[in-house]
Amino acid sequence: MTEQTKIPAPQDGQQEEASASLIERAVGTFGLEGFAPRPVPQNLAQPVNRPGKRQALRKAEVAADLSGAREVAPPVVPDRAEPALPPVEFRGKHHPINRTRLLEQGLIVPEGNVTGLLEEFRIVKRQLLLQAAELRGQGAGAIAQRILVCSPLPGEGKTYCSLNLALAIAAEKESEVLLVDADFAKPSILSTLDLPQAPGLMDALADPAIDVADCVMGTDVPGLWVLPAGNATTSDSEYLSSSCTDAVLDRLTQGAPHRIVIFDSPPALAASPAAELARHVGQALMVVRCDRTGQGSLEDAISLLSGCPNIQLLLNDVHFSPSGRRFGSYYGYAS
Repeated sequence: MTEQTKIPAPQDGQQEEASASLIERAVGTFGLEGFAPRPVPQNLAQPVNRPGKRQALRKAEVAADLSGAREVAPPVVPDRAEPALPPVEFRGKHHPINRTRLLEQGLIVPEGNVTGLLEEFRIVKRQLLLQAAELRGQGAGAIAQRILVCSPLPGEGKTYCSLNLALAIAAEKESEVLLVDADFAKPSILSTLDLPQAPGLMDALADPAIDVADCVMGTDVPGLWVLPAGNATTSDSEYLSSSCTDAVLDRLTQGAPHRIVIFDSPPALAASPAAELARHVGQALMVVRCDRTGQGSLEDAISLLSGCPNIQLLLNDVHFSPSGRRFGSYYGYAS
């Protein structure tokens, strides 16, 4: 048999080295003991756990939930609302209106008998007043109280309707009306009501020193005020498009939410002020005359008044009714 050599058993030191891990043996072989980390000092203070903003917010929410409060009340912000402006009162001289002249022109006569004409404009005014109240409820502001009365072309009855509408609204118990002659080229409100000539809207637009409220004249009809057109100018459209127009028109209803302002404007297709005024009113009433106003003219006029979001049509001088009633007719119409 072949003689086998026995492997000598490791000595004590060699036995400990053999039992060490490969990493430990490598450290000892290559002299890596100097790279070992230093021992941790004893008796160190315990670290303080400082939560971040997100964690702190979460703890606050949990605390609020545990206390029964689901939402944290926002900080109280002091009220910085500006004080309301004082109401504007018209102090102009009151002038009598010639009732006989109104009757001769087929207009509503204040304190007169109830006529078919009055009933018709009662229906018209009720729709306009309801729309004005709705606009106020929507936060439209002062424009909710302004109504533009216009027509596509001359001779279709827009001044006639403006006067009757103003006289009908003046009879309201909780409202008053300001009729503005905005037909600067051919004003006719003063002559129709037999009122004297006086400065008006265009003067206030042209001269910042003039308060438009001082130009308003009173009448002997309770609740009816009139603002003349003022001096004639070739720059009426430019004045209306200026930055001061809003401030001037706001003066007419400042502190008076019950006051309705009616603008009798020139025909939309004949003069430009109607389109400018449409941007400053909450409603526009387009007067069209039966058997006279063409569809093309009506569509063009409505397009020019697109600056107003609410345009309504009023059919004037209607004589036909299947029931035999002359509902909607304007007796004694004079253009």
